[in-house]
Amino acid sequence: MYKITLRLFLVVAFFTCWSAATAQVSTPKYSNEFLNIGVGARALGMGNVQAAIANDATAGYWNPAGLLNLQYKYNIALMHSELFAGIAKNDYGSFAMPLDDKSALGVSIIRLGVDDIADTRRLQNEYGYIQYDSIRFFSVADYAMLLSYARKSNLVEGLQLGASAKLIYRNVGEFANAYGFGIDAGAQLTRGTWQFGVMAKDITTTFTAWTHNVEALEEAYQQTGNDLPESSAELTLPRLILGVGKSFEINEKFSALVSSDIDFTFDGKRNVFVKSDLMSIDPHIGVELAYAKAVFVRAGLNNYQETKNFDGSMNKRIQPNFGVGFKTNGLNLDLALSRVNGKEANAIASGGISSVIISFGYAFN
Repeated sequence: MYKITLRLFLVVAFFTCWSAATAQVSTPKYSNEFLNIGVGARALGMGNVQAAIANDATAGYWNPAGLLNLQYKYNIALMHSELFAGIAKNDYGSFAMPLDDKSALGVSIIRLGVDDIADTRRLQNEYGYIQYDSIRFFSVADYAMLLSYARKSNLVEGLQLGASAKLIYRNVGEFANAYGFGIDAGAQLTRGTWQFGVMAKDITTTFTAWTHNVEALEEAYQQTGNDLPESSAELTLPRLILGVGKSFEINEKFSALVSSDIDFTFDGKRNVFVKSDLMSIDPHIGVELAYAKAVFVRAGLNNYQETKNFDGSMNKRIQPNFGVGFKTNGLNLDLALSRVNGKEANAIASGGISSVIISFGYAFN
């Protein structure tokens, strides 16, 4: 009975996401990719593996169904990381709490930004002299707020369901900004020491509308000869993530958790393990070793890619991630060494730059 329930659970989730994705085959890749970098040093140290095992305040991002695993009434999570040698700042904060024994609520805020960019358009005056006091600075930043809700199923024992509504704001100084909205939906199922998860991101196809300040852009575009941009819209296609994890009790003090996620994308061929014009599949795996459920060592592998060398030969590579954590009396402190996920980084810069992620969590009754 449990095997049949699990199969139906995965099949229904897969085809729900598949039908939504194929409806917009012309949508470009890498829309709102700042939402796919990841949050929390625990997750990033495990190679972004969380769909089945998310169980703290970060679950609103990874899988809102995991909010039902909160052990305390009030839960806070904070994260800061710096990417591309500190040029970009990635910050995250969340608050979550159970409403009763069958439901939970969470709020998350994400910001990825590059600050203090110099605007030197007016550096030289009409007489040809340099005026340093004319330099202005601006920021390019992406923001998202997630409102998450989770509830236990009354039909299937151990099944948890959740959803997150996403509000998106993207800003390029005075030149352009965008507003967007989308919905994520997830589920988790527990069977003994096994944990299963499914997460459908942008299940409704996320819509982001851009507007441009043509007056501010006109001077720069006249100098380059390019056409001025027009107001436009981005459509982010659904992404399906299937996860599985298993816990092991080694002895009285030591335990282990091994988990894996498989990402399915439907926006064209990507540089991942399995790729096609119809669907791309990107697996990643993570492991967490615990001592007395207080000290943690983590590792993960993700971001499989094939790159071409100058001599025409192909090179295969995979990204390692590492992390450590400490937990006591509701206080969590986690550290991870990771990198910007290469396939996301290709949309904004070249990958391969190390990133140190620090996250802090506190929970109390």
